[in-house]
Amino acid sequence: MKLKNIFMVVVSVLCAHITYSQEGLPIYTDYLTDNYYLIHPSMAGIANCSKVRLTARQQWFGHEDAPKLLTLSMNGRIGDSPSAIGGILYTDKNGYHSQTGAYATYAHHLMFSRSETDLNMLSFGLSAGFIQYKLDETSFLFDGPDPIIDGVVQNETNFNIDLGFSYHFLDFYVHGTIKNVLENAGINKDRNITSNLRRYLFSVGNVFSKYGSEWSYEPSVMLQYRDETKEASIDVNGKVYKQMDFGSLWGGLSYRNSFDGAEYTQGATVNSQRLQQITPILGVNYKEFMFAYNYTYQSNSVVFANGGFHQLTLGYNFNCRRVRYDCNCPAVN
Repeated sequence: MKLKNIFMVVVSVLCAHITYSQEGLPIYTDYLTDNYYLIHPSMAGIANCSKVRLTARQQWFGHEDAPKLLTLSMNGRIGDSPSAIGGILYTDKNGYHSQTGAYATYAHHLMFSRSETDLNMLSFGLSAGFIQYKLDETSFLFDGPDPIIDGVVQNETNFNIDLGFSYHFLDFYVHGTIKNVLENAGINKDRNITSNLRRYLFSVGNVFSKYGSEWSYEPSVMLQYRDETKEASIDVNGKVYKQMDFGSLWGGLSYRNSFDGAEYTQGATVNSQRLQQITPILGVNYKEFMFAYNYTYQSNSVVFANGGFHQLTLGYNFNCRRVRYDCNCPAVN
């Protein structure tokens, strides 16, 4: 392997925390494209429609074996009951690593308001599923026996669960989720690296709008914390909605910043940097269909590539009920 290739591998590991393999479903900004259920199981069936969402993400266009992700999710209420179910299928490939997962979700929604007019709801969700990890070592180059490299395709299938809650009060919401609650072996020989993939997510936001206005504004924040590596990051988000005759137009901006840095050398100087990403988002809801696009720009000094992070989301709503709540709550109404 050439020195340049080694340098690129090191940089991508240090600067692109969110592309780690063996972590379960990666968390990008696709949850902002009307898809909070993808990261918070308590959001299954929260809306007045059942939802199908398909996302495709490709990073570093033009580079071989660049990270790519496909997800398919569906969720909805069980009749008129307060219970809901959902499911997620995904495949994630990052160089020699790949993973395929399938989750099933059950959620329950408790109403505290006297009527459906005022939204005051507490929700709980549990997802359980299997993840198959693969590590392709067949093209690894090494001289002689190596205790780390077997030269074969390693694979392992693990079972894990996610659990969380959501609370909606009028235009305000908060979500909390623990992902990968159980410890597993993964496929790495060093079990300490892959046994604990537990991650904590916390989201909070509010939708603001003047009475009778066609415009509404949604600031939100999401915090992530990895239990094993003690890494933390924050997403600061802002979205704008414009109601139309056919549905709605919306757009936004997300800024992700890691609280943890990585050191690198530049000449005789040792510098450090933290992951910083900016993601603009555009979307449209046309009747029962939804389309969204986002592009991520990485603003660090030393990166594999600054741009080339493209993601498309297609959605379809069905089994819709009447709008029940008098609130600016696009994730619910």
